[in-house]
Amino acid sequence: MKHQPTQSPQFFLTAPSPCPYVEGQFERKVFTHLVGERAAELNDLLTQGGFRRSQNIAYRPACETCRACVSVRILVDEFKPSRSMKRVAATNADLIGVEHDAEPSTEQYSLFRTYLDARHRRGGMSDMTVLDYAMMVEDTHVDTKIIEYRRRGPDSFITGRGDGELIAVALTDRMGDGLSMVYSFFNPEFEDRSLGTFMILDHIARARAAGLPHVYLGYWVNGSRKMAYKVRFGPQEHLGPKGWERYDHEAV
Repeated sequence: MKHQPTQSPQFFLTAPSPCPYVEGQFERKVFTHLVGERAAELNDLLTQGGFRRSQNIAYRPACETCRACVSVRILVDEFKPSRSMKRVAATNADLIGVEHDAEPSTEQYSLFRTYLDARHRRGGMSDMTVLDYAMMVEDTHVDTKIIEYRRRGPDSFITGRGDGELIAVALTDRMGDGLSMVYSFFNPEFEDRSLGTFMILDHIARARAAGLPHVYLGYWVNGSRKMAYKVRFGPQEHLGPKGWERYDHEAV
């Protein structure tokens, strides 16, 4: 008898571990593998259902006593930047983002290492080696790109490329209904540029230019200072028991 490969994904549940966002809580995740010819289609469906991608794994919180993690997506066509966001865009007008295939480089890893050491020294990614970083970038079966942000040079308006030092990087999935920001990092020496905000604004512009209605920002936890920035990009939708619903930050 020949073994017939299953067409439906298999889901697994992790063991409980301390939650990094809500003190005293324990997190569990449900996950599946994103491999094969249908990986991109499955990633689209799962992302729309509140999953996130990490390498070839799609996962979603499945905590027993907590529902604090909420999936967030920006409504691109309706988005209007605030005054402070316009200032961030103006401050970073000398940067240009160029999209590349999902291939790691030594320069990227050096910036990644600098970012982790300055901002997330005690985080779960703090001990990632160059090989770990390469896997994070390359281990994908969906449409993933690396966007490198560099200073504009004298020939940038002709070549469309920056030729200065690497300032920031975004690892991004392109889906049928939007862009999903998988991970981003930047040079911590340029903290006054608000590069995290700038990269989100750039992704909104890229999605709008491509005719894509959403930018997915991953999970937001109400009360978490680390994630408070996400709800500033409105209007947006949050995934709840009734599906995606419009969220009014000002009403909360």
